[in-house]
This record gives sequence, structure tokens and C-alpha cells, in this order.
Amino acid sequence: MSEDLKQLRDQIDKLDQQVQDLLNQRASCAKKVAEVKLAEVGDDESVLFYRPEREASVLRNVMERNKGPLSDEEMARLFREIMSACLALEQPMKIAFLGPEGTFTQAAALKHFGHSVKTVPFSTIDEVFREVDADSCQFGVVPVENSTEGVISHTLDMLIESPLKICGEVSLRIHQYLMSRCTDVREIKKVYSHQQSLAQCREWLDSRLPYVELIAVNSNAEAARLVAIEDGAAAIASNAAAEIYDLNLLADKIEDEPDNTTRFIILGKQDVEASELISSDDISDNATDKTSIMVTAANQSGALYALLKPIADNNLSMTRIESRPSKGGLWQYFFFIDIDGHTSHPAVAKALEEINKRASLMKILGSYPKAVL
Repeated sequence: MSEDLKQLRDQIDKLDQQVQDLLNQRASCAKKVAEVKLAEVGDDESVLFYRPEREASVLRNVMERNKGPLSDEEMARLFREIMSACLALEQPMKIAFLGPEGTFTQAAALKHFGHSVKTVPFSTIDEVFREVDADSCQFGVVPVENSTEGVISHTLDMLIESPLKICGEVSLRIHQYLMSRCTDVREIKKVYSHQQSLAQCREWLDSRLPYVELIAVNSNAEAARLVAIEDGAAAIASNAAAEIYDLNLLADKIEDEPDNTTRFIILGKQDVEASELISSDDISDNATDKTSIMVTAANQSGALYALLKPIADNNLSMTRIESRPSKGGLWQYFFFIDIDGHTSHPAVAKALEEINKRASLMKILGSYPKAVL
């Protein structure tokens, strides 16, 4: 071993010791934070250990001050895991997700909360909402829209009636893999997957497996589970599902759109404070939070325009609008709208007040930090 290499390794060992010491100091501070919170409130169940706005602010600061050579995203991921481990010392969290094990929703939950939480799978979106509402889990994660196939209608329908709030969001790049017990694509007679994944891989399936039966199931991981016990069948799912169910990967990244991304929302009961105070009247370019609302309007000319006008009048950006049929009347619709900014900002508060006056019904679904990673 050269002297230069030995010196570099000695330097790395010393730095590792410093990093380890600092991590334990941070963990000790986290435990003290929990003690202070409990002393101030006096009730373990009412203490808010997890603060989405605080974590989002920390991650943004990490990325802003990063000087490399690690990328901003990689540095933020490391700090996410540090915060996850420290938070587990304060309160180990249970996170409900659309299961079973190995779904993209579980991957999104771990990306958002880190790997020191306990992820609990449920078979339907309804169950995720119900378990969080019943306090069996502190938070839930469900998909809400895909960049290729659009909104997840069931999630929007649940948001209409559920008392739960959106506490955060996470975006996940979706790569689809074909997997099977078979070792040759020519042996496949049927393909299982979630209907969204089947749609996202339509062109690939039409060109490579045009005569194969396509069967939609509740989740990609469920598809992998079924394929693990059935001959001549394949699943479209994540590579994590292939590992969990011991399946052969026959083709990778078969999604039709290379930038295929799914957005997931974090469900909870707590109100989330602004992750950054913005004093400027114009928050359209520097908002770090967003507000999601649901509104209905009378079925008459100009009704939707009247609902949207306060957003423009207050110099706010509308980043998303979706409609869902109302079960209350023919040709009546719910509109789901995302606005840049937090409800605590005067411009957002003013716009919402004006919208509420014009709407037949308005429900604030949540104000929360934008996805950092």
C-alpha cells in the first residue's frame, strides 16, 4: 500500500468517527426535543413529533448549502434518513400505504419518511384512509396522479368525504419491469398488473406481447404475488417486487414514457404550518408550499370562471385543476384545484375567502410543503 493511499484511508477513518459522533449528538438533541414537547403538553397522544414543514425546510437548506461533490438530491436523501432515524427515537411512526409489500406507494412512503418508520400495507385506498382516520397509523400514503395516465379517481373521491387532510406530497419516477417465474418471454400467456401500469406500458405490450391476456388487479405487488404461484404468467411491477417474490426479470423499463412519474399525497389529521415565511405579495415564483381545495359551482354560464378569477386577481399560480362528477345531481361537478402558497399567506387567504363566497361548496384539503425531492 502506498503512503498516499494509507494517509487518505486514515483521514477517512477520522472523518467517519467525527460523523458518527455528530450523528449521535444530533440524536441526543432529538430525544431532548421530545422531552421538552412532552413536558409542555403533558399528553403523549397530543404531541406532534413529526412536523412536515420543519423537515421540508431542513431539506431545502441542506440542498442550498451543499457544495458537492455529492449532488443536492443525494445529500438530501442522506439527511432524510438521518431525520427518520432521529424521529424514531422520539416516536416510531406507522405509515399506511396501498399494498401489498413492494408497491410503488411503499417506495414513495419510504422516500418521504425514510426507512426508520414502519410501513403497513392495506389492500385498498379506502382502507388507507380508514386506518389513518381511526388512528391505527399516524399517516397514510396514496397515489393521486400519474404524468402519463392522469388522476387516480378513487383517491379524489375519497378526499371529498374524508375528514383527513393532505399533509405533504412526494413524486416518484416510475420504472416498470416485466417479471415471471418463466425464463423466456415466449412462455407468457397472461400479464397481471394494476390498470394504470398496463396503460403506461400499452405500446410495449402491443408490440412485444400482442396476443397475451392482460388482467388488471389492485396493485403491481399483488400482481407479482399472483405470478409467483402461477405458471405461464407475468407481472408488471417494480424491481423491488421481483426481489420480494423471487421472480425473474424478463424486461426492464418498459414504460412508454421515459419521464413517467406518479405523485403521491400524505394523509394525516394535523394542520401543517408554512414551511417558509414569504413576505412578498407575489408568491407565484418562490412559493415553497401549496394549497389544495375542492369546490363546486352552480351549473351556469361563467361559474367556473368566477371561481378561478380570485386566484388570478391575487397574483397566485394555479398548478392543477381536475373535475369529478358529483353524485348529487346530473352534470354537477367537483373541481380539485392546487394553488401555490400556504393558507397563512394573506394573498392565499384572500383568494380562498372570495372563492368560498362564489362556490356552492368549498373544502380546503390541506396546505403543505411542495415535494422537495
